[in-house]
Amino acid sequence: MKNILGSKGANLSEMTNLGIPVPPGFIISTQACTEYYKNNTFPDGLADEIRLNLQTLENTVKKRLASQNPLLLSVRSGAPVSMPGMMDTVLNLGLNDDTVKALADVTGNERLAYDCYRRFLDMFADVVLGIGHENFEAILESIKKEAKASHDTELNADHLKKLTILYKNIIAKKTGHEFPKDPKTQLNMAIQAIFRSWNNERAISYRNLNNIPHDIGTAVNIQAMVYGNTGNKSASGVCFTRDPATGENRLYGEYLINAQGEDVVAGIRTPKNIDTLKNTMPAIYNELRDTCESIEKHYRDMQDIEFTIENGKLYILQTRGGKRTATSAVKIAVDMVKENMIKKEDAVLRIDPNQIEQLLFPTIDLKSQINVIAKGLPASPGAATGKAVFNSKKAILAKERGEKVILIRSETSPEDVSGMASAQGILTARGGMTSHAAVVARGMGKCCIVGCSKISVFEDASVFVSGGIEVHEGDTITLNGTTGEVILGEAKLIRQGISGDFKIILEWADTMRRLGVEANADTPNDAKTALDFGAEGIGLCRTEHMFFNKERLTYVRQMILATTEDEINIALSKLLEFQRKDFYGIFEVMGEKPVTIRLLDPPLHEFLPTGKENIEKLSKEMHISPERLKDTIQRLHEANPMLGHRGCRLGITHPAIYDMQVRAIIEAACELAESNKRANIEIMVPLVADVKELIITKKRIIETAKKVMEEKNVMVSYKIGTMIEVPRAALTADEIAKEAEFFSFGTNDLTQMGFGLSRDDAGKFLPSYIKQGILDGDPFHSLDQKGIGELVKIAVTKGRATRKNIVIGICGEHGGEPKSIEFCHKLRLDYVSCSPYRIAVARLSAAHAALKERIMIHSQTSQSSQILP
Repeated sequence: MKNILGSKGANLSEMTNLGIPVPPGFIISTQACTEYYKNNTFPDGLADEIRLNLQTLENTVKKRLASQNPLLLSVRSGAPVSMPGMMDTVLNLGLNDDTVKALADVTGNERLAYDCYRRFLDMFADVVLGIGHENFEAILESIKKEAKASHDTELNADHLKKLTILYKNIIAKKTGHEFPKDPKTQLNMAIQAIFRSWNNERAISYRNLNNIPHDIGTAVNIQAMVYGNTGNKSASGVCFTRDPATGENRLYGEYLINAQGEDVVAGIRTPKNIDTLKNTMPAIYNELRDTCESIEKHYRDMQDIEFTIENGKLYILQTRGGKRTATSAVKIAVDMVKENMIKKEDAVLRIDPNQIEQLLFPTIDLKSQINVIAKGLPASPGAATGKAVFNSKKAILAKERGEKVILIRSETSPEDVSGMASAQGILTARGGMTSHAAVVARGMGKCCIVGCSKISVFEDASVFVSGGIEVHEGDTITLNGTTGEVILGEAKLIRQGISGDFKIILEWADTMRRLGVEANADTPNDAKTALDFGAEGIGLCRTEHMFFNKERLTYVRQMILATTEDEINIALSKLLEFQRKDFYGIFEVMGEKPVTIRLLDPPLHEFLPTGKENIEKLSKEMHISPERLKDTIQRLHEANPMLGHRGCRLGITHPAIYDMQVRAIIEAACELAESNKRANIEIMVPLVADVKELIITKKRIIETAKKVMEEKNVMVSYKIGTMIEVPRAALTADEIAKEAEFFSFGTNDLTQMGFGLSRDDAGKFLPSYIKQGILDGDPFHSLDQKGIGELVKIAVTKGRATRKNIVIGICGEHGGEPKSIEFCHKLRLDYVSCSPYRIAVARLSAAHAALKERIMIHSQTSQSSQILP
């Protein structure tokens, strides 16, 4: 019932049914939240339901609001999908100047009462009244200084009383009203604040980052307070049933003696490792360990559990599926299959395809020399290098400029989520392995080091100091999230390969998917990398990429600037040598796996320089006048090159270029055949809009290939197909399929032309469109299934109606994006093609698509069988 009760509420209810010690309470549904947003007030009847459930809670715990035995409440958010730290919480609700004295009397602990009161005033003011926490933090620090106290726990009851008076003064000054004393008024205000927090900036940003819908709302969980701050027999903590960084099967977590849960999560104090609880409270540790094991077995997944110990009694405040690194996710999934807890299909579905790219993220090259200046807690593995920045806004701006940065904070707060997403890595001076920074960074797959107590961070001055070394904003540092090392300067990073549990998961996935997975690769090295990652062929070899190194670019320019046919042929003969060698190398690496070679696509002007200095430099190299070069550049200039003289249009008007490329392909294949090896060649014609373009180009390809084979006295087979990237081609795919043996959707250009958007310029307004709900997301990142997807669907249907066995794939950037891959599976495409480093993502996504379809079919079959006589 997560959609109604929220994830937190559903799990609290589940644990209560299991007999786990959960503080009693009740839940206001997500539906109430969505109704609240429609009318900006409580739905009809909600106030009465709250009153009745509050009475039931009071009777259960034998305490009452505003009484001599006061009931205090925890009021917490809880969305259907876990959003750690993104929405608000109010603890210790129900206190005022009278009930704080009653709490002191009934507990015999005046310090506890006033510690709860000052916490409540601070949190209520921040969450409900909009008075920033920093206003109260400054006063707390001054009182601590006055008391010569390092930590809050060293303050006595008199210090805390003084704090409550000062806090109430701030509230009165900032709002013009006294702090609300009536607990029921406090509760109504807190519930509305929790509802409002659903649409705070950080929550919206988190939902955007994690593709969570914006219209599902949050539940509100209202529970009786339990106190981890009653003294040395009490504590609060967070633990994971397995290591969220490595996946190791051990209890992992932290706690603070004499503290409330917010102290642990906020990272203001660095907590103790959960293992030390064995010595501090051995009986409680054993009970916690056993409880965690039973919760994990029930949910059959690694759990993130919040707990409080009140005077030697254990309470579980929350459980949820634990955020984990990709390394941890893969190990846990494989281990749970070995432990007979889940099936292989469950294990594959547990791994987020987007997350596994982390497993291929860089690590520090152990052979390189590094200068380690500090060491903290390795909260999220991998490595990251970038310029130091000290606030989230600067991290966001740096990303917009294309700069890589490391976000450095004393401790992070939920407001930092966008800055964390923009940074390469995160470094904090305070906080533990379960602090906000650690949990969110692991979920994002960001390298993160926390609790680095050796550094002193001065955020206002934009500098941190470690052992006499100052690191200023803009200085480069490197983080090793696996070891916790902070390195001065830019360390050499290396990429990882596929091995161990990661390899096992992908092998399982391969047995479950139907879609083929190929790679976009332009060199023999790219091809080898693609094979290492499990590519089943090359779905796109872009021949123009072979022209851009300096030596080859010279001959391309000679061809463009030639004034006679002889000059053109001389330049093309040189390019032929390069291309033949390239193709031979790729064919040799790929063996008999298919290699789809796209003939030259970009317009010729892309190979010529812009800017006065570069033009003058090239004119000297080419021994021609700057005027002649400028004249050629001007002649080739196009107002809209994307729709201009490129692709097959160039091949038709300048056929010698395509003739050279086809000759290079077939000669390379013939050379390979002489070694008793076979190339699996697919020649792809780009930018076809009319079947007649393909007829003309195909005729020349066949003639050139035949001529080469006769010269070499070797026969090689090949296929001829086209990219479907022009909307007209999609709409006339039945005609094109008469000539094409395969289709490959170039969805980058198809999206540009279908939307009438320039991929290079759309970034100026797409964020605004997404924010206003005009678009669900960036159509260049995830395929627009409603519009561009319909063009793809039309082309598939028409193409197969003409040529039943036509092979159809996709080779745009969408070929490595999970939602787009699922769409390709549903349309029964034969393969997707993506960059080598997205192949693992594509393999897993294709398996997910097949498994989800299987589950859906099974569900429909089960429902049908239930209504049969």
